[in-house]
Amino acid sequence: MLLGLFLAWHLLKELEIIYVSALFAVVLMPMVMWIMRFKIRGRAMSRGLAIVLLLAGVVLSLVLFFAIAFPPVLHDLRSFITEIPARIPVEVAKLKRFPIADKIGVDSMAQRAQGAFAATAGYLFTSLPNWLGHLFEVLTAVFLSIYFMLEGEHAYHFFLCLFPIEARTRLDCTLKIAEHKMSKWLLGQGLLMLTLGVCSTIVFVVLHVRYAILLGVLMGLLNIIPIAGGVITIIAAAAVAALDSWGKMAGVLIFYAIYINLENAVLTPRIMKSSVNLMGLTVLVALLVGTALAGIVGALVAVPTAALISVLLDEYAVQKDCKVPAVGTAVGDRP
Repeated sequence: MLLGLFLAWHLLKELEIIYVSALFAVVLMPMVMWIMRFKIRGRAMSRGLAIVLLLAGVVLSLVLFFAIAFPPVLHDLRSFITEIPARIPVEVAKLKRFPIADKIGVDSMAQRAQGAFAATAGYLFTSLPNWLGHLFEVLTAVFLSIYFMLEGEHAYHFFLCLFPIEARTRLDCTLKIAEHKMSKWLLGQGLLMLTLGVCSTIVFVVLHVRYAILLGVLMGLLNIIPIAGGVITIIAAAAVAALDSWGKMAGVLIFYAIYINLENAVLTPRIMKSSVNLMGLTVLVALLVGTALAGIVGALVAVPTAALISVLLDEYAVQKDCKVPAVGTAVGDRP
């Protein structure tokens, strides 16, 4: 037991990658099974071919996204980097016209700004090995997910064989319930992400916000992270819109306020009605713990992990004869 805990502690990063890969394989398998329904010349499609088609669709979507959304950003960034050394002295000269310029130390501020740009460039260069390491971890997780989708059933049955026969059937049923819930969560969350992404892109294009496609896609993608994803993207979109005018920023904020109310009142109750059924407090705690343990990756898998844990607790820990009091009922008011 102690040896197992010792190994788990030292292999924590590797175990995290394996768990995330297995979880994504579980939630992606319904899509693979849906693709396998299509027939080629009257013959059923194999699982391997369905996975290849799924990956090809993801890669094609990424290529189109980078080809359409990123060129305007790279053009503006290149222009900014080229012009910033010449613009700093001009802006400093303008600031020196104000009487309080000497008191706030405009010259020293300009020097610090130039030093900050140099430090940022140095940081990006020195952190390149870390980014390559993260890229390797992502690729490892992708390949593991593929293998889990191909051979996961064999690994699953081997895992069940580790338990006594009398407990095996119960655990199998419990895990299948959890898989069903997580798959429905993915489908519901995907519909919410698609709705937000499409609506955001249309509104940003109508308002002529810079990088409308990039911001719209990010709004949809980051919506997979509960609460934090929406906050991050709306702040970024509002900041970009403010570069042009305060009116555009107000339009972006008004759109998001209207959308979030419609999502909470109409979309979420209908789409996610029977998917996870987790309390809001549970989602917040899961998000907090997942982010603390594994950063962005932990936030991504926080809700499906909470669904898995809730199903296991409901089966093995919750007392079925214990009635939970309604919200707002005092302890002394219980019958």
